[in-house]
Amino acid sequence: MRKRIHNPKILGRVRRSRKLRGESRRLQKVRLCVHRSHQHIYVQLISPDNRVLAAASTLENDVKATLKSTGNKEAAQAVGKLIAARAKEAGVTNVVFDRAGYRYHGRVKALADGAREGGMEF
Repeated sequence: MRKRIHNPKILGRVRRSRKLRGESRRLQKVRLCVHRSHQHIYVQLISPDNRVLAAASTLENDVKATLKSTGNKEAAQAVGKLIAARAKEAGVTNVVFDRAGYRYHGRVKALADGAREGGMEF
């Protein structure tokens, strides 16, 4: 049973995320899934059969040690570069960018730019 969402902002984001996930499932490609909170940003590489291949976030000690703050664009770009390095180790270069209904703006865009700098293709 799905949980009812009453906040219109969250409802719109969930609706957009379902549409994006359905499209990536149809393409049968690995997706780069993003989640952001006020203080942190998280990213996972998920295979078409829903296995997590790699993950990165601003909660990791090696990322947190190099940053002044974990909730800004610089932190998101660092996480993007880290996930690109881990994707290379897993043998993945071409992915579908699943922004989970978030606008392609600010930290989400910075994460995507960092991943592209690291060698990933969307």
